[in-house]
Amino acid sequence: MKKLTVSLVALFFVLALAACGQKPAENQASTAPAASAAPSATTPAKEVTLKVGASSVPHAEILNSLKAKMKAQGVNLEVIEFNDYVQPNVQVFEKQLDANFFQHQPYLDQYNADKKQNLVKVVGVHIEPFGAYSQKVKSAAELKEGASVAIPNDPSNAGRALALMEKNGLIKLKDGVGIKGTVKDIVENSKKLQIKELDPAMLPRTIGEFDLALINTNYALQANLNPTKDALFIEDKNSPYVNILVSRPDNKDSEAMQKLAKELNSAEMKKFIEDKYKGAIVPAF
Repeated sequence: MKKLTVSLVALFFVLALAACGQKPAENQASTAPAASAAPSATTPAKEVTLKVGASSVPHAEILNSLKAKMKAQGVNLEVIEFNDYVQPNVQVFEKQLDANFFQHQPYLDQYNADKKQNLVKVVGVHIEPFGAYSQKVKSAAELKEGASVAIPNDPSNAGRALALMEKNGLIKLKDGVGIKGTVKDIVENSKKLQIKELDPAMLPRTIGEFDLALINTNYALQANLNPTKDALFIEDKNSPYVNILVSRPDNKDSEAMQKLAKELNSAEMKKFIEDKYKGAIVPAF
């Protein structure tokens, strides 16, 4: 009987120790899922591509100077260069481009009215003073009777050219037409100037064929003309023709677009424009 009691006591201790030995394993099993549920590292934001159409000079140069800064902010800025004033707007409207940078507000207003579209300004960037150039005379006063004058053929820039000619005493326009004037609005032309309208991109290439050519500054710069030195006369810095970044209503306020707008109006951009173009174009902010 004594031996049986000892054996039962021994068995009890063995079972108790076995039970105690199982608890840590159960605890490990119960806590394992908590360890696997630890939060993972944050996934980097996906880079966004922003396609912007632009005239080569100065617009594309300005945009290209921002590529590294935009990249650091998660935006791949893709700049597509154009040599005309129509396709950049067409391709933004058709969503082949996200935005464009080549035009001023009067041109955009005229385009929207003509095409029944609704492209919108994102931000104003710079002014390109419009100038008159010649390879044949040194001043407007030297223009002879019947001299030939070339101006842009798009309505907003044609009106701009005629207004500049009027300001410099070459013609007189009908009262009240301002920058919306056309050749038909000329009421005085004492020198009987022969005015011809051409595609703006053609003007620098044909300057030698005319006595005077009024040329948009972006095309003048492409032709290595310096507006502040080579122009016979030029708009002053109070010109209303601020060049603007343009997009659609559906993407105007997107994060990537607003990042670009902020960089285009930064202190660093103002210095870039002033240092690189030395007055040929001026910041508008």
